[in-house]
Amino acid sequence: MKVGFIGLGTMGGSMAYNALQGGHELVVHDIRRESATRHLEAGAVWADTPREVAEASDIVLTSLPGPVEVEAVVLGEDGIGQGLTAGKVYLDLSTSTPGLIRKIHQELGARGIDVLDAPVSGGPKGAASRNLAIWVGGDKAVFERCKPVLDAIGDKAYYVGEVGSGSIAKLVHNCAGYVIQAALGEVFTMGVKAGVEPLALWQAVRKGATGRRGPFEGLAEHLLPGKFDPPDFALRLARKDVDLAVAVGREFDVPMRLANLTLMEMTEALNRGWGDRDSRVAMLLQEERAGVEVRVDPEVLAKVLEEEQG
Repeated sequence: MKVGFIGLGTMGGSMAYNALQGGHELVVHDIRRESATRHLEAGAVWADTPREVAEASDIVLTSLPGPVEVEAVVLGEDGIGQGLTAGKVYLDLSTSTPGLIRKIHQELGARGIDVLDAPVSGGPKGAASRNLAIWVGGDKAVFERCKPVLDAIGDKAYYVGEVGSGSIAKLVHNCAGYVIQAALGEVFTMGVKAGVEPLALWQAVRKGATGRRGPFEGLAEHLLPGKFDPPDFALRLARKDVDLAVAVGREFDVPMRLANLTLMEMTEALNRGWGDRDSRVAMLLQEERAGVEVRVDPEVLAKVLEEEQG
């Protein structure tokens, strides 16, 4: 397949090179031509503008810093949009917004051009080694058509849903990670200031329940199926634990903003009469505020988990 690639930075450079190594013809462009040196030496072709990339390719991929750059490269003067014709595909690997990719889909789709959003996760090492998750939104048939290219770039190309879904999945993933990062900063500064050596603390907690599994795994046990009874660990006991941690923070003058917010949330849930339900029941408060239920049929969920384990 003739692949065009725009944006040869830390992530994009490796992904483009892997597409080339995967046997695809490659046309490249970047604001810095020197970024394409290894690609050109390996057989890629240089294009002077995004439009020229699009004219020479069947599928065009972008890996850019953010929404501003994506919009300029796709819809701006000499942009991808001016070079694409009906039947071709535009696929954005950048971390961007669902609103922008839906706008691009509407504008290019009116001319018969297919659009997918496909942000990636795995960092620079994953981009170089192909240990890379790719979350795709758009028409599923188009995803299947582009999958050989995606499989050359990463090892986990996953179809999420309609256009924009990939971007939403990426933002959920990254925002969760940084919120968890902030929380870890709080509790580890509390633990160290309270007298525990950092390495010993890290080695200890990573063997606990939270340390032994990823932060998203527990969702399949409680929130997704809406199952909070009988409890794995009661809310009243979990709230007590957080209250004790916050008290240690006060004793050693450690700010615990997120922990205090969590304590307030759990206290509100306790006052709803949920003390003997599973501690995750406090997540229902956020569902109420957001006006949405995060639910998956338990039988469907069980089947998905079984397939993943098999």
